Amino acid sequence: MFQDQKDVETILSALGEQLKALAEEPLELLVCGGSALSVLGLVQRATRDVDILAYVKRNKAGNISFIKAEPLSAELVTAAGKVARDFNLPEDWLNAGPTSAIDFGLPDGLMERAKTREFGPKLTIHFLGRYDQIHFKLYASADQGAGRHFDDLLALNPTPDELEQAARWSMTHDVSSEYRQILKELLNHMGYRDVAKKL
Repeated sequence: MFQDQKDVETILSALGEQLKALAEEPLELLVCGGSALSVLGLVQRATRDVDILAYVKRNKAGNISFIKAEPLSAELVTAAGKVARDFNLPEDWLNAGPTSAIDFGLPDGLMERAKTREFGPKLTIHFLGRYDQIHFKLYASADQGAGRHFDDLLALNPTPDELEQAARWSMTHDVSSEYRQILKELLNHMGYRDVAKKL
């Protein structure tokens, strides 16, 4: 369990140290969820893991592509295992739980809003920015109901326009009329009735 920003940064620095010895090539990861919120100072709460959304790959021209992080590479699994042992963390403290979102596309311009940090020469992490976190938190709240995702969404204090954009993006991930109705009910519950009416 990571209690705060310092805990997350300490663990990721340790991961970077392990990768310095294990990885042949530098790794770039796109990270979302509670750990990203904590590192960026957007929401301060305890979190149990680090959620990898994707590997970030660059070609020779510098163009970026996102690669699903499932399964995690052998070197990353080994490095994470050593960190888990050293810091008494659960085995799945580093996981690719949300990586299936890559299948349906990420919000446009995501990398321009991400905050990048280096944890040694072999590990670069791009933390999902506030606008994009709102997208993922709204989708997770509609999908899973009340809980930490909904609490995070409220803490991010989204504007009506941000919520509308997030809602429209989330409906490309679940095109069912049932999801649309759940989404509208959630927005009404949050007090954003005008946004709900637009969907």
